[in-house]
Amino acid sequence: MARRTPHVAVLIETSRSYGRGLLRGVRRYLAEFGPWSVFMELRALDSPPPLWLKGWRGDGILTRTGTGAMADAVRRVGVPVVELRSPRLNAGAPWVGVDNRAMGKIVADHLMQRGFRHFGVCEIGTEIYFDERRVNFIQTVTRAGFVCDAYHAKGQPEKPAQWEKHQDDLAAWVKGLPKPAGVMACTDQLGFFLLDACARAGVAVPEEVAVVGVENEESLCTMAVPTLSSVKFNAERIGYEAAALLDRLMAGEAAPSEPILIEPIGVVTRGSSDVVAIDDPEIAQAVRFIRETACDGIAVKDILKEMAISRSALERRMRAALGRSPNEEITRVRVERVKELLISTDQPLTTIARRTGFQTPQYLVQVFRRQVGVTPGVFRRERS
Repeated sequence: MARRTPHVAVLIETSRSYGRGLLRGVRRYLAEFGPWSVFMELRALDSPPPLWLKGWRGDGILTRTGTGAMADAVRRVGVPVVELRSPRLNAGAPWVGVDNRAMGKIVADHLMQRGFRHFGVCEIGTEIYFDERRVNFIQTVTRAGFVCDAYHAKGQPEKPAQWEKHQDDLAAWVKGLPKPAGVMACTDQLGFFLLDACARAGVAVPEEVAVVGVENEESLCTMAVPTLSSVKFNAERIGYEAAALLDRLMAGEAAPSEPILIEPIGVVTRGSSDVVAIDDPEIAQAVRFIRETACDGIAVKDILKEMAISRSALERRMRAALGRSPNEEITRVRVERVKELLISTDQPLTTIARRTGFQTPQYLVQVFRRQVGVTPGVFRRERS
C-alpha cells in the first residue's frame, strides 16, 4: 500500500536567519524522504498561535516555541511534536538544537588564536543556553591561564525605558576592561549593544576590544558598526534532524530520552574581530601574512622574504606570542579552511586540497586526521 502523506504544521519563524536555515533543512529532508503536506505561514518567534491550529487535525508539529500561549496551543493538538528552540516553554517535547556547551570554546579559541590575553563576556540570563555559553567561554580561557571579566545585562535592555541606563553601564564596563580584550556577547543582540557601548566609551573596535556575537543573525551583524563577527549555527542540519525525528515519532517510535544537539559551524569573521592582538609588531605582521596567504601554499621561507627577521627569531617570538611555530600556524589556518569547505560545499577533496595549499588530497587527509582526529570524509558526514 502507498504511504499516507503526513500532514505537518511547521511553526518556525521566517523573520530570522536561523529560522530560515531550519526551514531549508526541513525542505532538504522532504526532498529526500517526503512528501509531507505542510501547513505553515510567515511568522516571528513571538507570533501568537495561528488561528487554524485550534481546529487543525494533523499528524505532527515542528515548532520554535516563543510564548506560553504557543506551547499551550501545541500541546492541545495532541500529536507528536519536535521542539527547535528550548525545553523551557515546551518541556514535554523532544528537542533538537545547538550544542551551546561547545559555543564558548569556539569563541575563546577564535580570540586566543588572534593573540588576545584579556577576556570578557557579556550575557543576559533569560535562557539556560545563555548560561551554558558563558560558562563554557569562561572555563576555556581560565584553563588556558587567563582571566575573564563578566557583565550581566539586567532587565530588558532592548526596551526604550531601560536602554540608556543599560548602555551607560555597559560602556563603563567596557572602559574598565584591560586592553586589548576579546569579548564574547552571548547573543548577536547583545553584541550589537556592546559595539554601541564601545563607541560611547571611545574604545576602538577591534584594536582595543574585539567582539564576537552568537547566532549570526545577518540583519544585526551587517548593520553593526563595525560589522559583527558571530558564531554560525548549523541550522540546516538541525532542521534536517528535527524533520527526521518527527518522521520517526509519527511512525510510532518512542521519543529520545536526550536532546539531539548539533555543534555550530564556527565563527564568521567580520570587522569586530578581524585583528591580530599581538604586542610584537613583527610577529603580528607575520601572523597576518600567514592568515592571508596560507592557502596559497606558502612555506616559512616565504614569510622570511616579507620580513627582516631571522628564522630562529621568528620561531622563538611566534611561540612566545601564540604558543605555535610558524609551520604550525600555517597548518592550522589551512585545516580551518578545509573544515569550512567540507561543511559549506560539496566540493571533492581534490578541489579542496588545491584551494587550501595541500600538494595532494592524500597529504590533506594525513594532516587533517592528525589535527582533527577523524578523516575529512567522516568530518563532513557528521556535520552535513
